[in-house]
Amino acid sequence: MGYAEKAREIFMTGFNCSQAVFAAFSDVVEMDETMAKKISIGLGGGVGRLREVCGAVSGAAMVLGALSGGEEGENKAAAYAEVQKMAEDFKKENGSIICREILGIDKAKKEGTTPEERTQQYYKSRPCADKVYSAAKIVEEYLKGKST
Repeated sequence: MGYAEKAREIFMTGFNCSQAVFAAFSDVVEMDETMAKKISIGLGGGVGRLREVCGAVSGAAMVLGALSGGEEGENKAAAYAEVQKMAEDFKKENGSIICREILGIDKAKKEGTTPEERTQQYYKSRPCADKVYSAAKIVEEYLKGKST
């Protein structure tokens, strides 16, 4: 199973978009999958359900950051360039990197902190599993390019 498929599978078991993407790459970032899910939980729902930057994009940015190799800020510019390229590719494929825009939610609507129950209807009405797949696929392609 590829990373994109693994990310979708993690999402479909009830984890949020950021958790799904970051945890799918836990082996690559040399982190226990459980810890990866804990670290990335707050970025789901567009950062704490604020519906800002899509959690799938945030999870992908975490993977790229973890792989940048930068300690004490030495590789910030390179990491930022990789994240911007990933975000640009995600936006081209999905129309936006903003959660509320992807979901068609009015900016003025306040949703609170309680996540929606994960039912079959939820999965049918939300494009999130596809966005998780998309973000993970972009990172997966990036990794293939780095290894060649």
